[in-house]
Amino acid sequence: MRHRLIIFFSIISLSASAQLHINIDFLKKKHPVLPLIGAAKGHHFNRAAVTAKLNAVDVHPYLLDETEFALIAREKVIIKTVKHNMSWRIYNEASYNFSDLADVYIKLHRLSEAKWYLLQSNNISRGENDDTHTIANLVTLALVKNDIGDPVSARADLVEAHDLASARGMKEKAGEIDKKIQLLDQNKTALPAKYAETTETAKKDL
Repeated sequence: MRHRLIIFFSIISLSASAQLHINIDFLKKKHPVLPLIGAAKGHHFNRAAVTAKLNAVDVHPYLLDETEFALIAREKVIIKTVKHNMSWRIYNEASYNFSDLADVYIKLHRLSEAKWYLLQSNNISRGENDDTHTIANLVTLALVKNDIGDPVSARADLVEAHDLASARGMKEKAGEIDKKIQLLDQNKTALPAKYAETTETAKKDL
């Protein structure tokens, strides 16, 4: 039994010394040292390095016509606004409110009401010397009168708008109105009804 123990411990000591020798040899070997990774200069992605290339596509917005419900809702808002502006004597803004109301009634095919509000708007715009708005109102009024069946009065409004534009040096506008007069003379009922353009153009010219 004694001899067996001596042999057992001898084997253990030899294996431990061999393992220690191997570990020492491993540590003595020279291993390649890799370079340090540079620290990031910022936390944001460098977008300048990436250039987005998009194909040229001609995109046009698709405009939906206003529903009758939306038009009536807009009518109520405008009426409330015009009452406020008239009561506080903000006549210039009220003049545009009347034009906006006329636009709503045109879209609702209530042309008589549209005509009345355009006349009210023009009365104010003339007093305010807002020639651009007066011209726009006259053109829209002519379109409404033509649709109602009064081309003679419609032509008179166009001629007045043309003369006023010429007197104010608005050559381009006068030329546009002249084309409408010629078209009306050719066919008394074929004047294109582009009501919205006149009011919007007047606002842009302010």
